[in-house]
Amino acid sequence: MIAMEFREIKLSKIDISSFNTRKDLEAGMEDSSLDDLASSIRDKGLLNPITVMKRDDGGYDLIAGQRRFLACRKIGWETIPAIVRDKLDDADAMILSLIENVHRADMNPIDKARAYEKIFEKYRNYDRVAEETGVSMQTVKRYLSLLRLTSSIQEKITTSEGFAGVSALSKLADTFSSPDDQESALEEIGGFKQSIQLEIIKRSEGNLEKLADLKAQAMEGAFNTRLCTEGLCFSLPSELKEEIKKMIDQGDAHSLKGLAQKLK
Repeated sequence: MIAMEFREIKLSKIDISSFNTRKDLEAGMEDSSLDDLASSIRDKGLLNPITVMKRDDGGYDLIAGQRRFLACRKIGWETIPAIVRDKLDDADAMILSLIENVHRADMNPIDKARAYEKIFEKYRNYDRVAEETGVSMQTVKRYLSLLRLTSSIQEKITTSEGFAGVSALSKLADTFSSPDDQESALEEIGGFKQSIQLEIIKRSEGNLEKLADLKAQAMEGAFNTRLCTEGLCFSLPSELKEEIKKMIDQGDAHSLKGLAQKLK
C-alpha cells in the first residue's frame, strides 16, 4: 500500500513534476481561466488538496493539481493543503496524476495519450494499464493511436469535437499511416460529427480516392447513425430519391408501401 499523509506545505518547496500528466493548461478552459480559478479559491478556499511526492532533498514534486497550485501561488498563498505520497517510481507517479485527470473532459487528449504510453512502457500489457488506470483496454489503445498521428494534427487536437473527436482521430491514425494522407483525410471529414467521420474513414479502407464520394454521400445523409445501426447505411440512386420524394409529397402511401416491399 502506498503511504500518504495530509499536511500544509510551503508553495516555495513545491516544483511541478515531469510526471504531471496535464501539460496543456488551456485545454477545455475557454470559459474558466487561471484567473477565474484564483478568484474562486480566494473567495471560497481550496476545495480539493493537491497531491505531491517527497524528494530526498526535502522538497516536493507536484503530481496532481497543477492549476490549483498555480492559482494559489497567483493569489499569494504561502502554504497549500496537500496529500503527500512517499517516493514513487516514474510509472506509479504518472498513474497517480493520470487517475486524477483521466475522466476530466477538459484534459488534452495528447496529454492523456502520452501518460498512457509512459505507463505502458512499464507494464508492456494493455490489460494491466487498463487495470491500473480504471479505464477500458479499448480506451487505452484508442489514445495510444493518437500518438501515430502526424505532429501537425497532434498540435491541433482539442478536447471538443469541433476539430475531430478522439475516436475519429484514433481511427484516422489506424487507417492512414502517411502524414500527408492523414492531413488530406482529415480535411475531407472536417465539419461532420464524429459518428459520420468514423463511418467515412472506415468505408474508405485507407483509400484517399474514395473520400470525395463518401463525403458526398454523407452530406446527403447516407450515414445517418440510426440507420447505420439498423443495417440501412447505404446511398440511393438520384432517380429513386426523386421518386420517393414525389410519393411523399403526394401522400401516396400505397406506392410507398409497394416500394418498401420490393426493398425487403
